[in-house]
Amino acid sequence: MEAAIQQSLDSLMHGKTVIAIAHRLSTIAAMDRLVVMDHGQIVEQGTHQELLERAGIYAQLWAHQSGGFLGENASESLVAS
Repeated sequence: MEAAIQQSLDSLMHGKTVIAIAHRLSTIAAMDRLVVMDHGQIVEQGTHQELLERAGIYAQLWAHQSGGFLGENASESLVAS
């Protein structure tokens, strides 16, 4: 089901500028540019691969997510460290 939704979104977004906010990181991983915000400030930006290589907040959230939604306090506990 998620794959079908993602395929539909990909078709709709093709050739367009899209601003997406997502809790499921797999939804946005294929986008050209990701912007990570923390407390209203941009703290990281780049492609999915670039952000993983930087081992910052995005990489921590990606590793923690394991294919599902993040818990309500997951980002707070990761950022606080």
